[in-house]
Amino acid sequence: MKNKIQPKTLPGFMELLPSEQILFNNIYDTIKRVYEKFGFLPLDTPVIEYSNILLAKAGGETEKQIYRFNKGDNDLSLRFDLTVPLSRYVSQHFQDITFPFKRYQMSKVFRGERPQKGRYREFYQCDIDIIGNQTLPLIYDAEMPAVIYEIFKTLSFGPFIIRINNRKILNGFFDSLNLTDIKTDILRIIDKIDKIGKEEVKKELKKIIDDDNCINSIINFITIDGSNYDIINSLRKLNIDNEEYNCGLNELEEVIKYIKLYQVEEEYYKIDLTIARGLDYYTGTVYETNLKEYPNLGSICSGGRYDNLTEYYTDEKLPGVGISIGLTRLFSQLLQENIISINKKSLIDILIIPMDDVDYSYVLNLAKKLRDNDIKTDICYGNKSLKHKMKYASKINVKYVAIIGTDEVNNETVMLKDMTNSTQQEYKLSDFVDKLLTLIS
Repeated sequence: MKNKIQPKTLPGFMELLPSEQILFNNIYDTIKRVYEKFGFLPLDTPVIEYSNILLAKAGGETEKQIYRFNKGDNDLSLRFDLTVPLSRYVSQHFQDITFPFKRYQMSKVFRGERPQKGRYREFYQCDIDIIGNQTLPLIYDAEMPAVIYEIFKTLSFGPFIIRINNRKILNGFFDSLNLTDIKTDILRIIDKIDKIGKEEVKKELKKIIDDDNCINSIINFITIDGSNYDIINSLRKLNIDNEEYNCGLNELEEVIKYIKLYQVEEEYYKIDLTIARGLDYYTGTVYETNLKEYPNLGSICSGGRYDNLTEYYTDEKLPGVGISIGLTRLFSQLLQENIISINKKSLIDILIIPMDDVDYSYVLNLAKKLRDNDIKTDICYGNKSLKHKMKYASKINVKYVAIIGTDEVNNETVMLKDMTNSTQQEYKLSDFVDKLLTLIS
């Protein structure tokens, strides 16, 4: 006897049962349909890139998390997100791309971080980006919330809110407080306010700002509340004399105006001055999306505007705006919170069960007719009893079963059983496809 190897997967890698995968694929396909509905083009970049490409801007923790290896003389890495490969792609194919370039990519990325609840080493990201050549009209910033709105209204996970801000407003505000040198650190702290709360944010700010009045000004600023236009009016009344601040405020007001024109219901989007987005490359509008009834899930879709996506690869100025959904993490959280549930164990519309003495030519002819009409069809072969095969049909939750015996073959009929109410009826073979199409529609 050979020693058996224990079958197991690596920590931090999600592997699903077929019923779970069906549910995952339904969500994936819904996101894809909405992306395509808004005119985004599919893109699939390689999983493996040259390390110098992926690491051009990366550093610190990101560099530590990259799966990096050598093959021959090549220094290679697995992609850790889809944005850096997009940067390389747009730079490399600049002459062949029509701008504005709207692309979606829904692929796996890899990060060698410590696996824990909600964190994976391999996971799907579902990204869209719109890249302009030299300029990109601000109305595209409003298209992102319109896409988010369409996706999560369609998926029906419950009430959600798209929170919107502009990094220029925050940058200009910090400049007005003479905090320019540490504004990146301040933004990273503010970005954590939902996770750690206002008081903890104050403690974090105290470590880098030795002025309580200044800290209170920051807290009062980022917690300005009211309707979207109330917040904009409150920000204008501060009369901050800073060019970047006022540019960001004008942009935010324009984006809010365009979102309304996209007919996104006002209860689904709100200005939130705590939204900073930790990544350095966001320079304008930023977004985070949350399920109202499940705040513990954190952001389920985020992104923003960046001035120059490709600065490390080309001198061309290519501004863009994009969003990303971390689907693997989101899916696992939705299951754990019972927001979604598994209701399908099979994708087939009908299972054909031939009796032992039946000529398979009749059965396969029926199956072909059904499949030619886009009816998902499977056949249960084998010498098992009818009872055993019906039990199998029940386990896979198929609604309709076609039983084919000698009588059905001789009479050119099909015995159809409805598994939901245990009724059955015989149909002529010539009428069967139309009848079944009516039943499953």
